[in-house]
Amino acid sequence: MIDLNRLAKPDKTIREHTDDLITSLNTLNKLGYANGRICDIVKRCCEYHDYGKINDEFQKRVKSDHHEFFDNNKEVAHNVLSLCFIEEEKFNCQDDFHKACYAILNHHHNTDNFREIDDKSLLIDKFIEQFGGKKINRSLKNKLIKIKTDPEAQLIKGLLHKCDYAASGDYQIEYPNDFLKCSLDNFIKSLNSDWNELQNFCSENTNQNIIVIANTGMGKTEAGLLWIGDNKGFFILPLRTAINAIFDRVRNQIVKENIEQRVSLLHSETLSYYLKEAVTEEDKVLEYTKKGKQLNMPLTISTLDQLFNFVYKYHGFELKLATLSYSKIVIDEIQAYSPDLLAYLVSGLEMITQLGGKFAILTATLPPFVKDYIEEKIGQVKFGKFVKGIDRHNLKVIQTEIDHEFIYDHYRLNGGKVLIVCNTVKKAQEIFDLLKDEKQCENISLLHSKFIKMDRSEKEDQILAFGKTEFVSNGIWIATSIVEASLDIDFDYLFTELNDLNGLLQRLGRVNRKGLKTEMLNKPNAFVFTEINKSLLISPDQKRGFIDSKIHQLSKDALICENIDGVLSEEKKSELIEKYLTTDKIANSNFAIHYRNVKKYINDLYVGEKEIEEVQKMFRNITAYDVIPETIYDQHKEEIESNQAIILKIISYDTSLSKEENAEIKAKSKIAKAKARQAIYNYTVSVGLYDFNKSSKTLDLDFEKIPVVKCDYSFEKGFIRLKIEKQEEVFDNFL
Repeated sequence: MIDLNRLAKPDKTIREHTDDLITSLNTLNKLGYANGRICDIVKRCCEYHDYGKINDEFQKRVKSDHHEFFDNNKEVAHNVLSLCFIEEEKFNCQDDFHKACYAILNHHHNTDNFREIDDKSLLIDKFIEQFGGKKINRSLKNKLIKIKTDPEAQLIKGLLHKCDYAASGDYQIEYPNDFLKCSLDNFIKSLNSDWNELQNFCSENTNQNIIVIANTGMGKTEAGLLWIGDNKGFFILPLRTAINAIFDRVRNQIVKENIEQRVSLLHSETLSYYLKEAVTEEDKVLEYTKKGKQLNMPLTISTLDQLFNFVYKYHGFELKLATLSYSKIVIDEIQAYSPDLLAYLVSGLEMITQLGGKFAILTATLPPFVKDYIEEKIGQVKFGKFVKGIDRHNLKVIQTEIDHEFIYDHYRLNGGKVLIVCNTVKKAQEIFDLLKDEKQCENISLLHSKFIKMDRSEKEDQILAFGKTEFVSNGIWIATSIVEASLDIDFDYLFTELNDLNGLLQRLGRVNRKGLKTEMLNKPNAFVFTEINKSLLISPDQKRGFIDSKIHQLSKDALICENIDGVLSEEKKSELIEKYLTTDKIANSNFAIHYRNVKKYINDLYVGEKEIEEVQKMFRNITAYDVIPETIYDQHKEEIESNQAIILKIISYDTSLSKEENAEIKAKSKIAKAKARQAIYNYTVSVGLYDFNKSSKTLDLDFEKIPVVKCDYSFEKGFIRLKIEKQEEVFDNFL
């Protein structure tokens, strides 16, 4: 007999827990996220999924005060036993029945579920004899093994996961988006303005997958939000600084009210950012952070790795896939993605659109090969191009390596706000030394990724202030590619190394950004040096660099063969990208080969081949290590070690206090640990493997170890690795 009054959890019967799942599913149905036949199948899954918990061994464990573990010799996983009770006649067809069986069997992965069916057939028969149900025949098992690649089966399983997690965690499965359209209307009214043609295009094509190219400054963020409308939406960008900036803009200028149920951040440092910016009350910050991770907020601003790691098909990946299947996804700055990240993105979009999800790609530059990669399997996408506008740049192409003498002579004669962009940290530091020490330039600063977080944050504030359009001054900032997409700055003159056309156009966007300095167009205001150190170039034959040699050569050809000297219009910039960065022209490049290899690897993965922990390490494929320079550690030793003590402090359950009081103590401890961890992170810098060949000690932060390294470090120049005799020079791709 099926006694649903037996326990599913210590405080809930199977009937009560099942009803909680169905309540969550009904919420999805009311919001339009799970409808029709699929909703009916998932409802059956919710009903049957925990019937197997009626077995005596599970009941002993759930009632025990000693947290007993699953006994593999005496027990069968409850999700396997639940299969015995699923009634095929309750489904419209056998195919629907099989998909429901697959979802129920695999809604937990504590064991190898298919092997469990074979290995424990005698225990399963004994269970059926006691409680009823049907035998799990070999034919059914074989069909379920085959069905795991079926997109609809994955969707059903993902929706079951989502309902089960919400019910078990006692949280709202989704919050409605009934505010974004109204918020945007109020925002544009407050500006006494109207939406422009880009924004109207996105609003009018809200039910289409779209790719849009638009000038910097046309309001792509608002356009993306208009496209999302009153639907569940995700806004994806490659850099945390840009993500944080958009989150702040949305909550302060557009949505404004009831933020904790409307807009969330999702990246690896969300909790620290919420605490630092006092986004909400401190006692609510853990719950707010958790909502973002639960993917139940109406609008989430996120990094790619937080969402698209589902392409690795790890156990439970279907929950993210199912959530994105009823979502609208905006992808910004797509040109910044490496070939492997682009492969993840395209693979994910293929899976999402197959199940009904929609995407909008909004970017200032888009190589034709990226559009081709996207449309290869998805089909043609609605395309919009808005690259009009006033001229902003007079370009001078110089066919040498970047020349500090040339830059100095120009600055001495013209002054102004000068931005120098180099391809590597090492080159940026070298130019800094040559101008500051050799030429005695004053008011010169340096920004790259190899500053400790505290110093980098201060420098970003400084360059933002200096780079305001209305700020008139003389001075030089030397930077790397981190200024391409993440900082809203406006300089008078640009001197840059060439990396590729995309990167060059992004860098140009940091000069005469708003097009107000028309007098600057009478002579060059941007200088590009086409030659770079050959060791930086990577090709199918040369694996050590990080700038694609074929794409670099095509970019150089575009500038030289097209005689790009003089005023460069917005239309001409777009023409260069479209003519030179085609799929055919980059076909044999390292980028294209690497993209195809990663894409094939992703496509060939079988469901459950990878574990989530492995995926989290693999996804970004960045060999970066957080370290503390020894001099910084010595200067702040007392503060660092006191925060370390907070992190390592163990909070034990106090039996003299109530469950609620213990939970409050635990929450306060978690916040204190997060603050302490952030305080230590402020003194860390991300470096490459070859940068910390000498560690003086390792700082233990519980589940993380941070090396303290011997190096040269200063606020002026940042991290410089110690030289070791006979060490081969190594270039990394740190910005």
